[in-house]
Amino acid sequence: MTGTILQRVRMRQGGSDSIGEGSGITREEVVRPEVDVTVVVPVHNCRPYLDRCLTSLLVQRVALEIVVVDDGSTDGGTDLLDLYASYHRGVIRVVKQEASGGAGRPRNVGLAHARGRYVFFCDADDYLGPEALERMLAMADRNGSDIVLGKIVGHDRRAPVSMFHENAERAPLGDSAVYNSLSCFKLFRREMLERYAIRFDETLLVGEDVVFTTHAYCHAEVISVVADYDCYHLVDRPDGTSIMQRPGSRDPVAWLRMIRRPIELMLAHVRPGDLRDHLLRRHFRLDAFGSLGRPFLEAGEVERKEIVAEVADMCDRWLTDGVRARLPAIDRSRIAALEDIDRLVRLAHIESAAVRRELTGLRWDERGRLVVSGKVALGVPEQYGRLEIPGGTPALVLRRRHEGPGPQEEVVIPVTGGCAGFTGVVDACGLPSGVWDVHIRVDFQGVPRIARLGADRDGRVAPPEPRVAGAAVALPYFTRPYGNLSLDVGGHVIAVPGCVRLVCARWAAGHRLVLDGEVTVGGEAVAASVARHLVWRERESGRERRETAATGDGGVFTAGQAMGRLSPGTWDAYLEVDLGGPPARFRVEAAPEVIAEPRTWWRGAIRWSVRPYATAGKGRLSTVVRTLGPRTFVRRMIR
Repeated sequence: MTGTILQRVRMRQGGSDSIGEGSGITREEVVRPEVDVTVVVPVHNCRPYLDRCLTSLLVQRVALEIVVVDDGSTDGGTDLLDLYASYHRGVIRVVKQEASGGAGRPRNVGLAHARGRYVFFCDADDYLGPEALERMLAMADRNGSDIVLGKIVGHDRRAPVSMFHENAERAPLGDSAVYNSLSCFKLFRREMLERYAIRFDETLLVGEDVVFTTHAYCHAEVISVVADYDCYHLVDRPDGTSIMQRPGSRDPVAWLRMIRRPIELMLAHVRPGDLRDHLLRRHFRLDAFGSLGRPFLEAGEVERKEIVAEVADMCDRWLTDGVRARLPAIDRSRIAALEDIDRLVRLAHIESAAVRRELTGLRWDERGRLVVSGKVALGVPEQYGRLEIPGGTPALVLRRRHEGPGPQEEVVIPVTGGCAGFTGVVDACGLPSGVWDVHIRVDFQGVPRIARLGADRDGRVAPPEPRVAGAAVALPYFTRPYGNLSLDVGGHVIAVPGCVRLVCARWAAGHRLVLDGEVTVGGEAVAASVARHLVWRERESGRERRETAATGDGGVFTAGQAMGRLSPGTWDAYLEVDLGGPPARFRVEAAPEVIAEPRTWWRGAIRWSVRPYATAGKGRLSTVVRTLGPRTFVRRMIR
């Protein structure tokens, strides 16, 4: 099996050997003229994952070398690595050393053997997408990047997301979320690493990559992001044998003591100011105050005091007004409660508890506003005790859906009632065009919690019919697959259930077929001013003719078409309307008695005939256009 896989992915020929322990290469290496990327893979007892990892590297379409550092494996993986090296001489090199206990030393050894312009670090139990290095290298060469972040996806493991909303040719360190990701699974310019002696801290079993990546960020002039492709696949080992899965690997006290190293390293390179405050905010938000969340609840009484002592010392040393202003409300509350452990426990409960909410009612009122009713509470997990946390006044929060970075447009709707039963009234048709997601927000002891509303609802609650006010349509709906409540203002993602009824069809001068009709949406008549164009579409070719529609008398639209401008064929009638979003198009429905009689006329020697009719079954307006020239007439006569 392994041999077959190796033959399929074999791409290059040359020379490669396994290299013995030590920093020197014991056999002559085959020097390649140009290596774009060196991939460093530390390996310790990862045999079940090696095929997938190495195969994913070999299929990369860049000039690469793979330096595998076998850190004292005892599971038979060494023999498999030798087999790969023999099949892929000049591409895979294996460095063997005694077990060091962590990933820092094998990564440093691999970096010492690297010859590529760029270096990428890949753990042996993870793997790359087939186009990962190609896309990241193209980004780097296009921008002269020192670091390129490729989108990371997790498989039963949490992966960072805040920095991967969109591609970034140049992501400023102080005005982006790239510093939130301090793992080493990135593309680094090797010249930068060598110039500033950036290496992994070999004394650390956990966090060595945080120190490395922090140091690299401090010297990177250009940072880029590839966010539109799954570059790195982060895998959870089912057997729980990776370092990060071992018991105590994320001991909060040990982590807080470790994180001082990268913080002090960053402070030595970055002057006081906005950039430093932006970077410190990451360490306080994710490292310091992150330890006061779920890990704080799971800690014992003595360990909680140790955690608080570490966080308080960090605040005394590095918490500036600029950092404080960048923190969310819950972390500012924690700062004020560092001398009150019971208060910190309650804040941790509020942050970790699930927001239990139920939608109990959804209807339009007599003024055309959407009435939303429900109830909300915090559900504290049983393992943390049955703590009752009373909530404050809830509010509905509508956020307009959009792609890309930046804050969402938000509308806050006050409600009546409390957590046990609230009611909010939304002027849905008055919202700007777009898709609005409905949330419920409650402040629990000064800490805001927000959650989507609608998935949990009374079985009798259903989306009401669309409502049109002026020239805008509002369509409440439940999303799929989660069933949350959203409002589509303008018909962006939900098809508008509209109907166009023909009132009268008549002939006018110039063989012009004039249509008078009415538009309804959700069974209710709407203003004729929403009509924009009458569209005739030829059934076989798909060709279209468009004519502007006008507002007639009594809420009726009027639109005409010179039928002599239509080529022979069968033409179907549509009305295009503007309901505050993308144009919506409806077939024109017609009863036979309101359809104009067929008409025939001569244009020179050609006879034209137009026959409007209602289609069988659904009764939709169509017309057949035919022409008869002299040659066709003679042929028919001869027959």
